[in-house]
Amino acid sequence: MKRLVATVVLLFYFHPAIAKDIIQNIPIQVNERGFVPTEINVKPGTHVFLQITRIIEATCAKQIKISGKKIKKDLPLNKEVSIDLGLLAKGDIRFACGMDMVSGHIIIK
Repeated sequence: MKRLVATVVLLFYFHPAIAKDIIQNIPIQVNERGFVPTEINVKPGTHVFLQITRIIEATCAKQIKISGKKIKKDLPLNKEVSIDLGLLAKGDIRFACGMDMVSGHIIIK
C-alpha cells in the first residue's frame, strides 16, 4: 500500500501535464528612479509573482495599481509586498503608482 501511495504521489508531482507551469518570482524595487525594472519580459503560461520593495520615502509610488488585474496594494517602506498575478497569457500588463505618474509593464510573449 505504501508503494502504491508513493507511486501516485510521484506520478502526480512529475507528470508533464501537471508540472508544466513555470513559476517566476520577479523582484521589483521602488527607488529614486521609480519602479526598477520598468520593463519585464516573461513567456506565456508563466505563473508570475511580483516581489516589490519600496526603499525610498520620497516617492509617489507608495502604492501599486495593476488595473488589468484589478489589484491595488500599499507599498510600505522597506517591506516586501508579494503580488500573485497568476498564469499570464500573451499581452502586456501595465503597473503604476496610485496616481498613475510612475509606471512599468510586463510583456508576455
